[in-house]
Amino acid sequence: MLGPALIASKPEDAGIDSEKLEAVFSRARRDVDEGVLPSAQVAIARNGKLAGMRTFGSAIQGGEERPATDETLYSIFSSTKAVVGVAVWLLFEDGLLKLDERVADIIPEFGTNGKEVVTVPQVLLHTGGFPYAPLRPEYWGDRKKLIEAFGRWRLNWEPGTRYEYHPTSAHWVLSEIINRRTGVDFRDFIRSRVTGPMGLDELFVGLPPEQDARVAEVRWVSEAVEPPGGWGEVTPEAVLRFNGVEARRSGLPGAGGIAGAAELAMFYQPLINGGETANGTRVIKRETIEFGTKVRTPEMLLDPVWKIPPNRSLSMVIAGDDGNSFMRGFGRTCSPLAFGHGGAGGQIAWGDPETGISVGYCTNGFTDWLTVGRRVTAISSLAGSCAI
Repeated sequence: MLGPALIASKPEDAGIDSEKLEAVFSRARRDVDEGVLPSAQVAIARNGKLAGMRTFGSAIQGGEERPATDETLYSIFSSTKAVVGVAVWLLFEDGLLKLDERVADIIPEFGTNGKEVVTVPQVLLHTGGFPYAPLRPEYWGDRKKLIEAFGRWRLNWEPGTRYEYHPTSAHWVLSEIINRRTGVDFRDFIRSRVTGPMGLDELFVGLPPEQDARVAEVRWVSEAVEPPGGWGEVTPEAVLRFNGVEARRSGLPGAGGIAGAAELAMFYQPLINGGETANGTRVIKRETIEFGTKVRTPEMLLDPVWKIPPNRSLSMVIAGDDGNSFMRGFGRTCSPLAFGHGGAGGQIAWGDPETGISVGYCTNGFTDWLTVGRRVTAISSLAGSCAI
């Protein structure tokens, strides 16, 4: 759990309206009460403090079904990408990485089959051209096997000519860039430079075995309905893989993080408050945050499924002012400057530098994509208007 210095004694002390916060909790609870989800957890933060958190329902934890509590942890899926992204931002800040570099100049083993032209920003922006590059789950924690896979990977299209979401492949590359440029395992670097200074000891990229019994096992609650654009890597079978040790131990950098809603909400507080925590700890420079949250995907490169600009910065999604923020997972009430990254199944994680609000939402239940989209829009919209 968070330290007491990061928790407000009451919502108003963090600048959050109690009644509006209860509306967020009520919407999160509704899906559990109606049997749409087995459990859900939601948290809102502002002014560097956790304003409130609630957990509803039950989950299989440690092999047995029991009530989910504020101590329950969840797979956060692609919300992990933002955590890894901030670690990469720190490489830029430390002078260990430059935006014009090619991946093959950092990882020579990657420079095969036409991939020698792929640049670091293309990897961060999902324009690198290798969205389907495979790595078998049994190899997720094996760095040698990962590097061997880099050499086999092929391009699906010319880098920089298209935008297409890379569910896991791009962030495997980013993890190895961190390893090589710092000389430190990417999981250790994230803990020492990102989550540790933020005071988020229970936002895990690489879960220790002793924490396994706290994690809510993922399950499908309804019939799996194929989303627009197809399953891609996120098939019903692949989702259940996240109950295994491969995902938990490896810290699968594109999707394997484990956390609670409070940690997700509080992760964004330093990022929307100039890079400092509430106790004055400097995590990252303000200029680095501005650098990392600048939209860099060209407007002509549309999302192939939704046909809108993806509004991607360096491993983050930006809400934008084009009326499509709800389609990007931010609801309808945040400012255009809000940024974050959601996760499969409807995990919510974003912060808004204009309002100071950040939100985290986790569930272990998977259902159809339309139900998920409506829930994300509703909870994000209610959260975005909680300020006093």
